Amino acid sequence: MHEHHSHGHTRTIEFPTSIEGLSEAERPEIVELSEGDEFELRIAPVTKELEGNRVRMLAYNGSIPGPTLKVRQGSEILVHAVNDGDLEATVHWHGLRIENQYDGTHQTQRPIPVGESYTYKLRFPDEGLYWYHPHIRQDYGQEMGLYGNILVVPAKPDHWPPAHREVLLTLDDILLEDGKVAPFSHHETNYVAMGRFGTTLLVAGEPELALNAALGEVVRFYLTDTANTRVFKVGIKGAKMKLVGGDSGHVEREEFVEDVILAPSERVVVDVLFDTPGSVTLEHRTPERTYALADITVVDERTEPDLTEQFEALRVNDDLSAERERIALYVEAEPDKTLAFVAEMDMGEPETEAGTAVYACPMHAEIVATWEGKCPICGMKLVVEPTGTARPTAFACPMHPEITATWAGTCPKCGMTLRPTEADGGETAEQEGHEHHAAEHAHDVAGGIEWEDDMVEMNRDTTPDNMRWLIVDRETGAENHAIDWRFQVGDQIKIRLVNEMDSDHPMHHPFHIHGAGRFLVLSRNGAVEPNLVWKDTVLVRTGETVDILLDVSNPGLWMAHCHIAEHHESGMMFSFYVDA
Repeated sequence: MHEHHSHGHTRTIEFPTSIEGLSEAERPEIVELSEGDEFELRIAPVTKELEGNRVRMLAYNGSIPGPTLKVRQGSEILVHAVNDGDLEATVHWHGLRIENQYDGTHQTQRPIPVGESYTYKLRFPDEGLYWYHPHIRQDYGQEMGLYGNILVVPAKPDHWPPAHREVLLTLDDILLEDGKVAPFSHHETNYVAMGRFGTTLLVAGEPELALNAALGEVVRFYLTDTANTRVFKVGIKGAKMKLVGGDSGHVEREEFVEDVILAPSERVVVDVLFDTPGSVTLEHRTPERTYALADITVVDERTEPDLTEQFEALRVNDDLSAERERIALYVEAEPDKTLAFVAEMDMGEPETEAGTAVYACPMHAEIVATWEGKCPICGMKLVVEPTGTARPTAFACPMHPEITATWAGTCPKCGMTLRPTEADGGETAEQEGHEHHAAEHAHDVAGGIEWEDDMVEMNRDTTPDNMRWLIVDRETGAENHAIDWRFQVGDQIKIRLVNEMDSDHPMHHPFHIHGAGRFLVLSRNGAVEPNLVWKDTVLVRTGETVDILLDVSNPGLWMAHCHIAEHHESGMMFSFYVDA
């Protein structure tokens, strides 16, 4: 029995949870494939032990992550995808500039029913790190373990600096409740407001990962953020790290870094020199907390050859320096297209006596008012509190005493600034003024990124019915699927991405463009991008404006969307045509 999905595909009514008779998930293998090779990729359920409980998950070829496909740049292979999973499927080949019919979305192919298969022809024109994942109920399949990497070996042997070894790590999380994967809505996506944040971090599919390195070893780490919504900030405690690459190959200028930020679907390539024996920790660093991602033991046994001198050298890559010269005219040019990211939220109103409603910010409990305004800290729409909630008394409007709040806001009736109340003697006003300043400072420190789910209950209850995420074409006013763009192969399209603060829930968005081409980031908030790298996904932080230049190279019907899985599944996407 199936039910129609709002994007035009179907799903089974119930997702199975039984682990009876299922095999344990394995560690992923690296599969080297050559020109003309064929490979079977099977979707099927497995079990995995997480936090002391065996839970039902999904896997490609029995492993989480799925097998890493290692191929040479310029080669072509066939992948036979077999669906023994829970619902009809596609496999999207993220970042690859392939033939449109093999992109792996519901608009480029007939979804693969359970028990059937589909053959993808993949070509690899670009070196770098890519990945594959579902594109039907992506919020479900990806959370359940359906993701894997593709490593495209460069045709030029000096594309990357020398390294002793390569390690691929997926960065993910999973939401566990009562010893099981937290349930999904059978009829629609939930956690639509912020996406589904997990309670357990998974690195290369493991909640606790231990690695070894030799003294003096240079290890190249290929990092991919496969989480539904979590942004990772990755650093290494006890070793030196160098940024060498991003989504699609090397960066313009190698640089030593303390940490790197990856939004969902982004990739980063870093080299690490382990020059001191002992314990080293790969970390995820947020403003409020640091998480251990992997423990690395550096053994006191020196590796050969010695690559320290090469590691210390910071290369400048001529191909991207040439691109910087080519795109100089576009940096100051007006954009060809402008897209805005906006949220509309309607959580409903409980029954309250007229004029007695109290409103609060779901993310900042100290922000309370007697009108339906917006949080001065994060910009989120205030939502009505249950009947009987105490009205704030710290600040009030001199002209309209019924208008009160916990901060010196602006009266919605007359525009006056609220004043401290006499009953408070100004003490609460002064204290809350300091608290507000501190909260604003904390928001700045967060860098326009929601690092955690700060409104768990409300987030769980948000669906496409009460939370609308919009991509808006500022020229035409068209929203999401109504956006109608058409380009030609060879076009260079400057797109301005504006993450609006005038929104019911301002937050970051990783914006992804399918295989129509690849792009370079031109600027962020007017500042020229200092280090170019070819990309297919860009993180646009809260309130940020990002200009990109899309190099259109592939004909077909292509998607563009937010890569927070729950935002995409709730409709934050559109498609555009590229003519040959």
